[in-house]
Amino acid sequence: MHPKKIPKRGWPFRSKAILLVLGLIAASSIAYLFTEHARRNPVAVNVNAAVNPPTVSFGPTVANEGPAPAKSPEGMAWIPGGEFSMGANDPPDMDEVGMKATQDARPIHRVYVDGFFMDKTDVTNAQYARFVKATGYVTVAERTPRAEDFPGAPPENLVAGSVVFAPPDHPVSLDNFLQWWTYIPGANWRHPLGPGSEIKGEDNYPVVHIAYEDAQAYAKWAGKRLPTEAEWEFAARGGMAGKPFVWGDEFRPQGKWMANTHQGHFPNSDSGADGHVGIVPVAMYPPNNYGLYDMAGNVWQWTSDWYRPDYYQQLAAHGGVARNPQGPDSSYDPTDPGQQKKVHRGGSFLCTDQYCSRYIVGTRGKGEVSTGTNHLGFRCVLSGSQVKASGPQGAHATSRVSRSSSSAPLHTGGL
Repeated sequence: MHPKKIPKRGWPFRSKAILLVLGLIAASSIAYLFTEHARRNPVAVNVNAAVNPPTVSFGPTVANEGPAPAKSPEGMAWIPGGEFSMGANDPPDMDEVGMKATQDARPIHRVYVDGFFMDKTDVTNAQYARFVKATGYVTVAERTPRAEDFPGAPPENLVAGSVVFAPPDHPVSLDNFLQWWTYIPGANWRHPLGPGSEIKGEDNYPVVHIAYEDAQAYAKWAGKRLPTEAEWEFAARGGMAGKPFVWGDEFRPQGKWMANTHQGHFPNSDSGADGHVGIVPVAMYPPNNYGLYDMAGNVWQWTSDWYRPDYYQQLAAHGGVARNPQGPDSSYDPTDPGQQKKVHRGGSFLCTDQYCSRYIVGTRGKGEVSTGTNHLGFRCVLSGSQVKASGPQGAHATSRVSRSSSSAPLHTGGL
């Protein structure tokens, strides 16, 4: 799944219709764009407050005490829950693009979440393959787009596929993401870079090209669910408060690479200084304090919350501590009105301080629910009460899709 295998641009760019129809799908999926268009506000959303919220300091994380309610299901870790400060500070020494990573992640506010179990890694190709074999499930990217969903689109343009990172061979301005993203017919979780690519020998890589309903279907089959955004952030912080990274204060402590991110010049050149170019297997880098791998970098992860840039403003306006927040009742993205989006978390192998700095814990991404990409996956959670109530038999049932992650190589990144 190396970027150099990427098919050449062609089919998706041969007509304006493709750019307007399938290109719109690509636009919807790019979670990290927050352009000047966000300041144009066609509905009652307090965008200015989301862009320029008051500064609030982080408070301590107060984790719940006591043991887990049951033995952790295989491949999962117990997250004790508790009260913490959620959100992001201004990242230091960041340019204008990087600063935009915190615009919708403020103000910092206090949140409480109950304890839960979380997958130690993103769901892998092997795990997803077992789900598909057991159920016959067909992902969104494998389905032919329906004419009623894209009125006016020529029939020849309605071809199953997905959005793939396609780096140009020269530097480009960063104001048009279609210069490095393309819709490729035939791209899906089995063929992550399009026809001719495959996942043979990549069982322990995170599954990608997963739309929200694809992740939900897997979670339901596994007896699990997707995490809320608050649960995800509590787990990612690993008990620490106010740190910019899930491992602490420094991006490379003692010169060690801690996550799979982009080095070199974005988007045209990834130098592979961390030892990798593109996506890597799960658990290649050290876990956080809760034993979770890849909570920053490699692939984005779906959460169950609808996306709104002013949601933190809404929570903060009520004062006090938000208990187990489930996200807003509806989605709204002023950069892409009318598209239904869920929150992404964690960043990906494409994150860099030149363009997207969302490996910073507390920052948020977003994605249209029917769209996957080759840098988007997911992991699941279980409420503590679910495992306790189901007993040993229920815990065993949830482990049936976790065995490949437990055998993943636990290597650290190269210097």
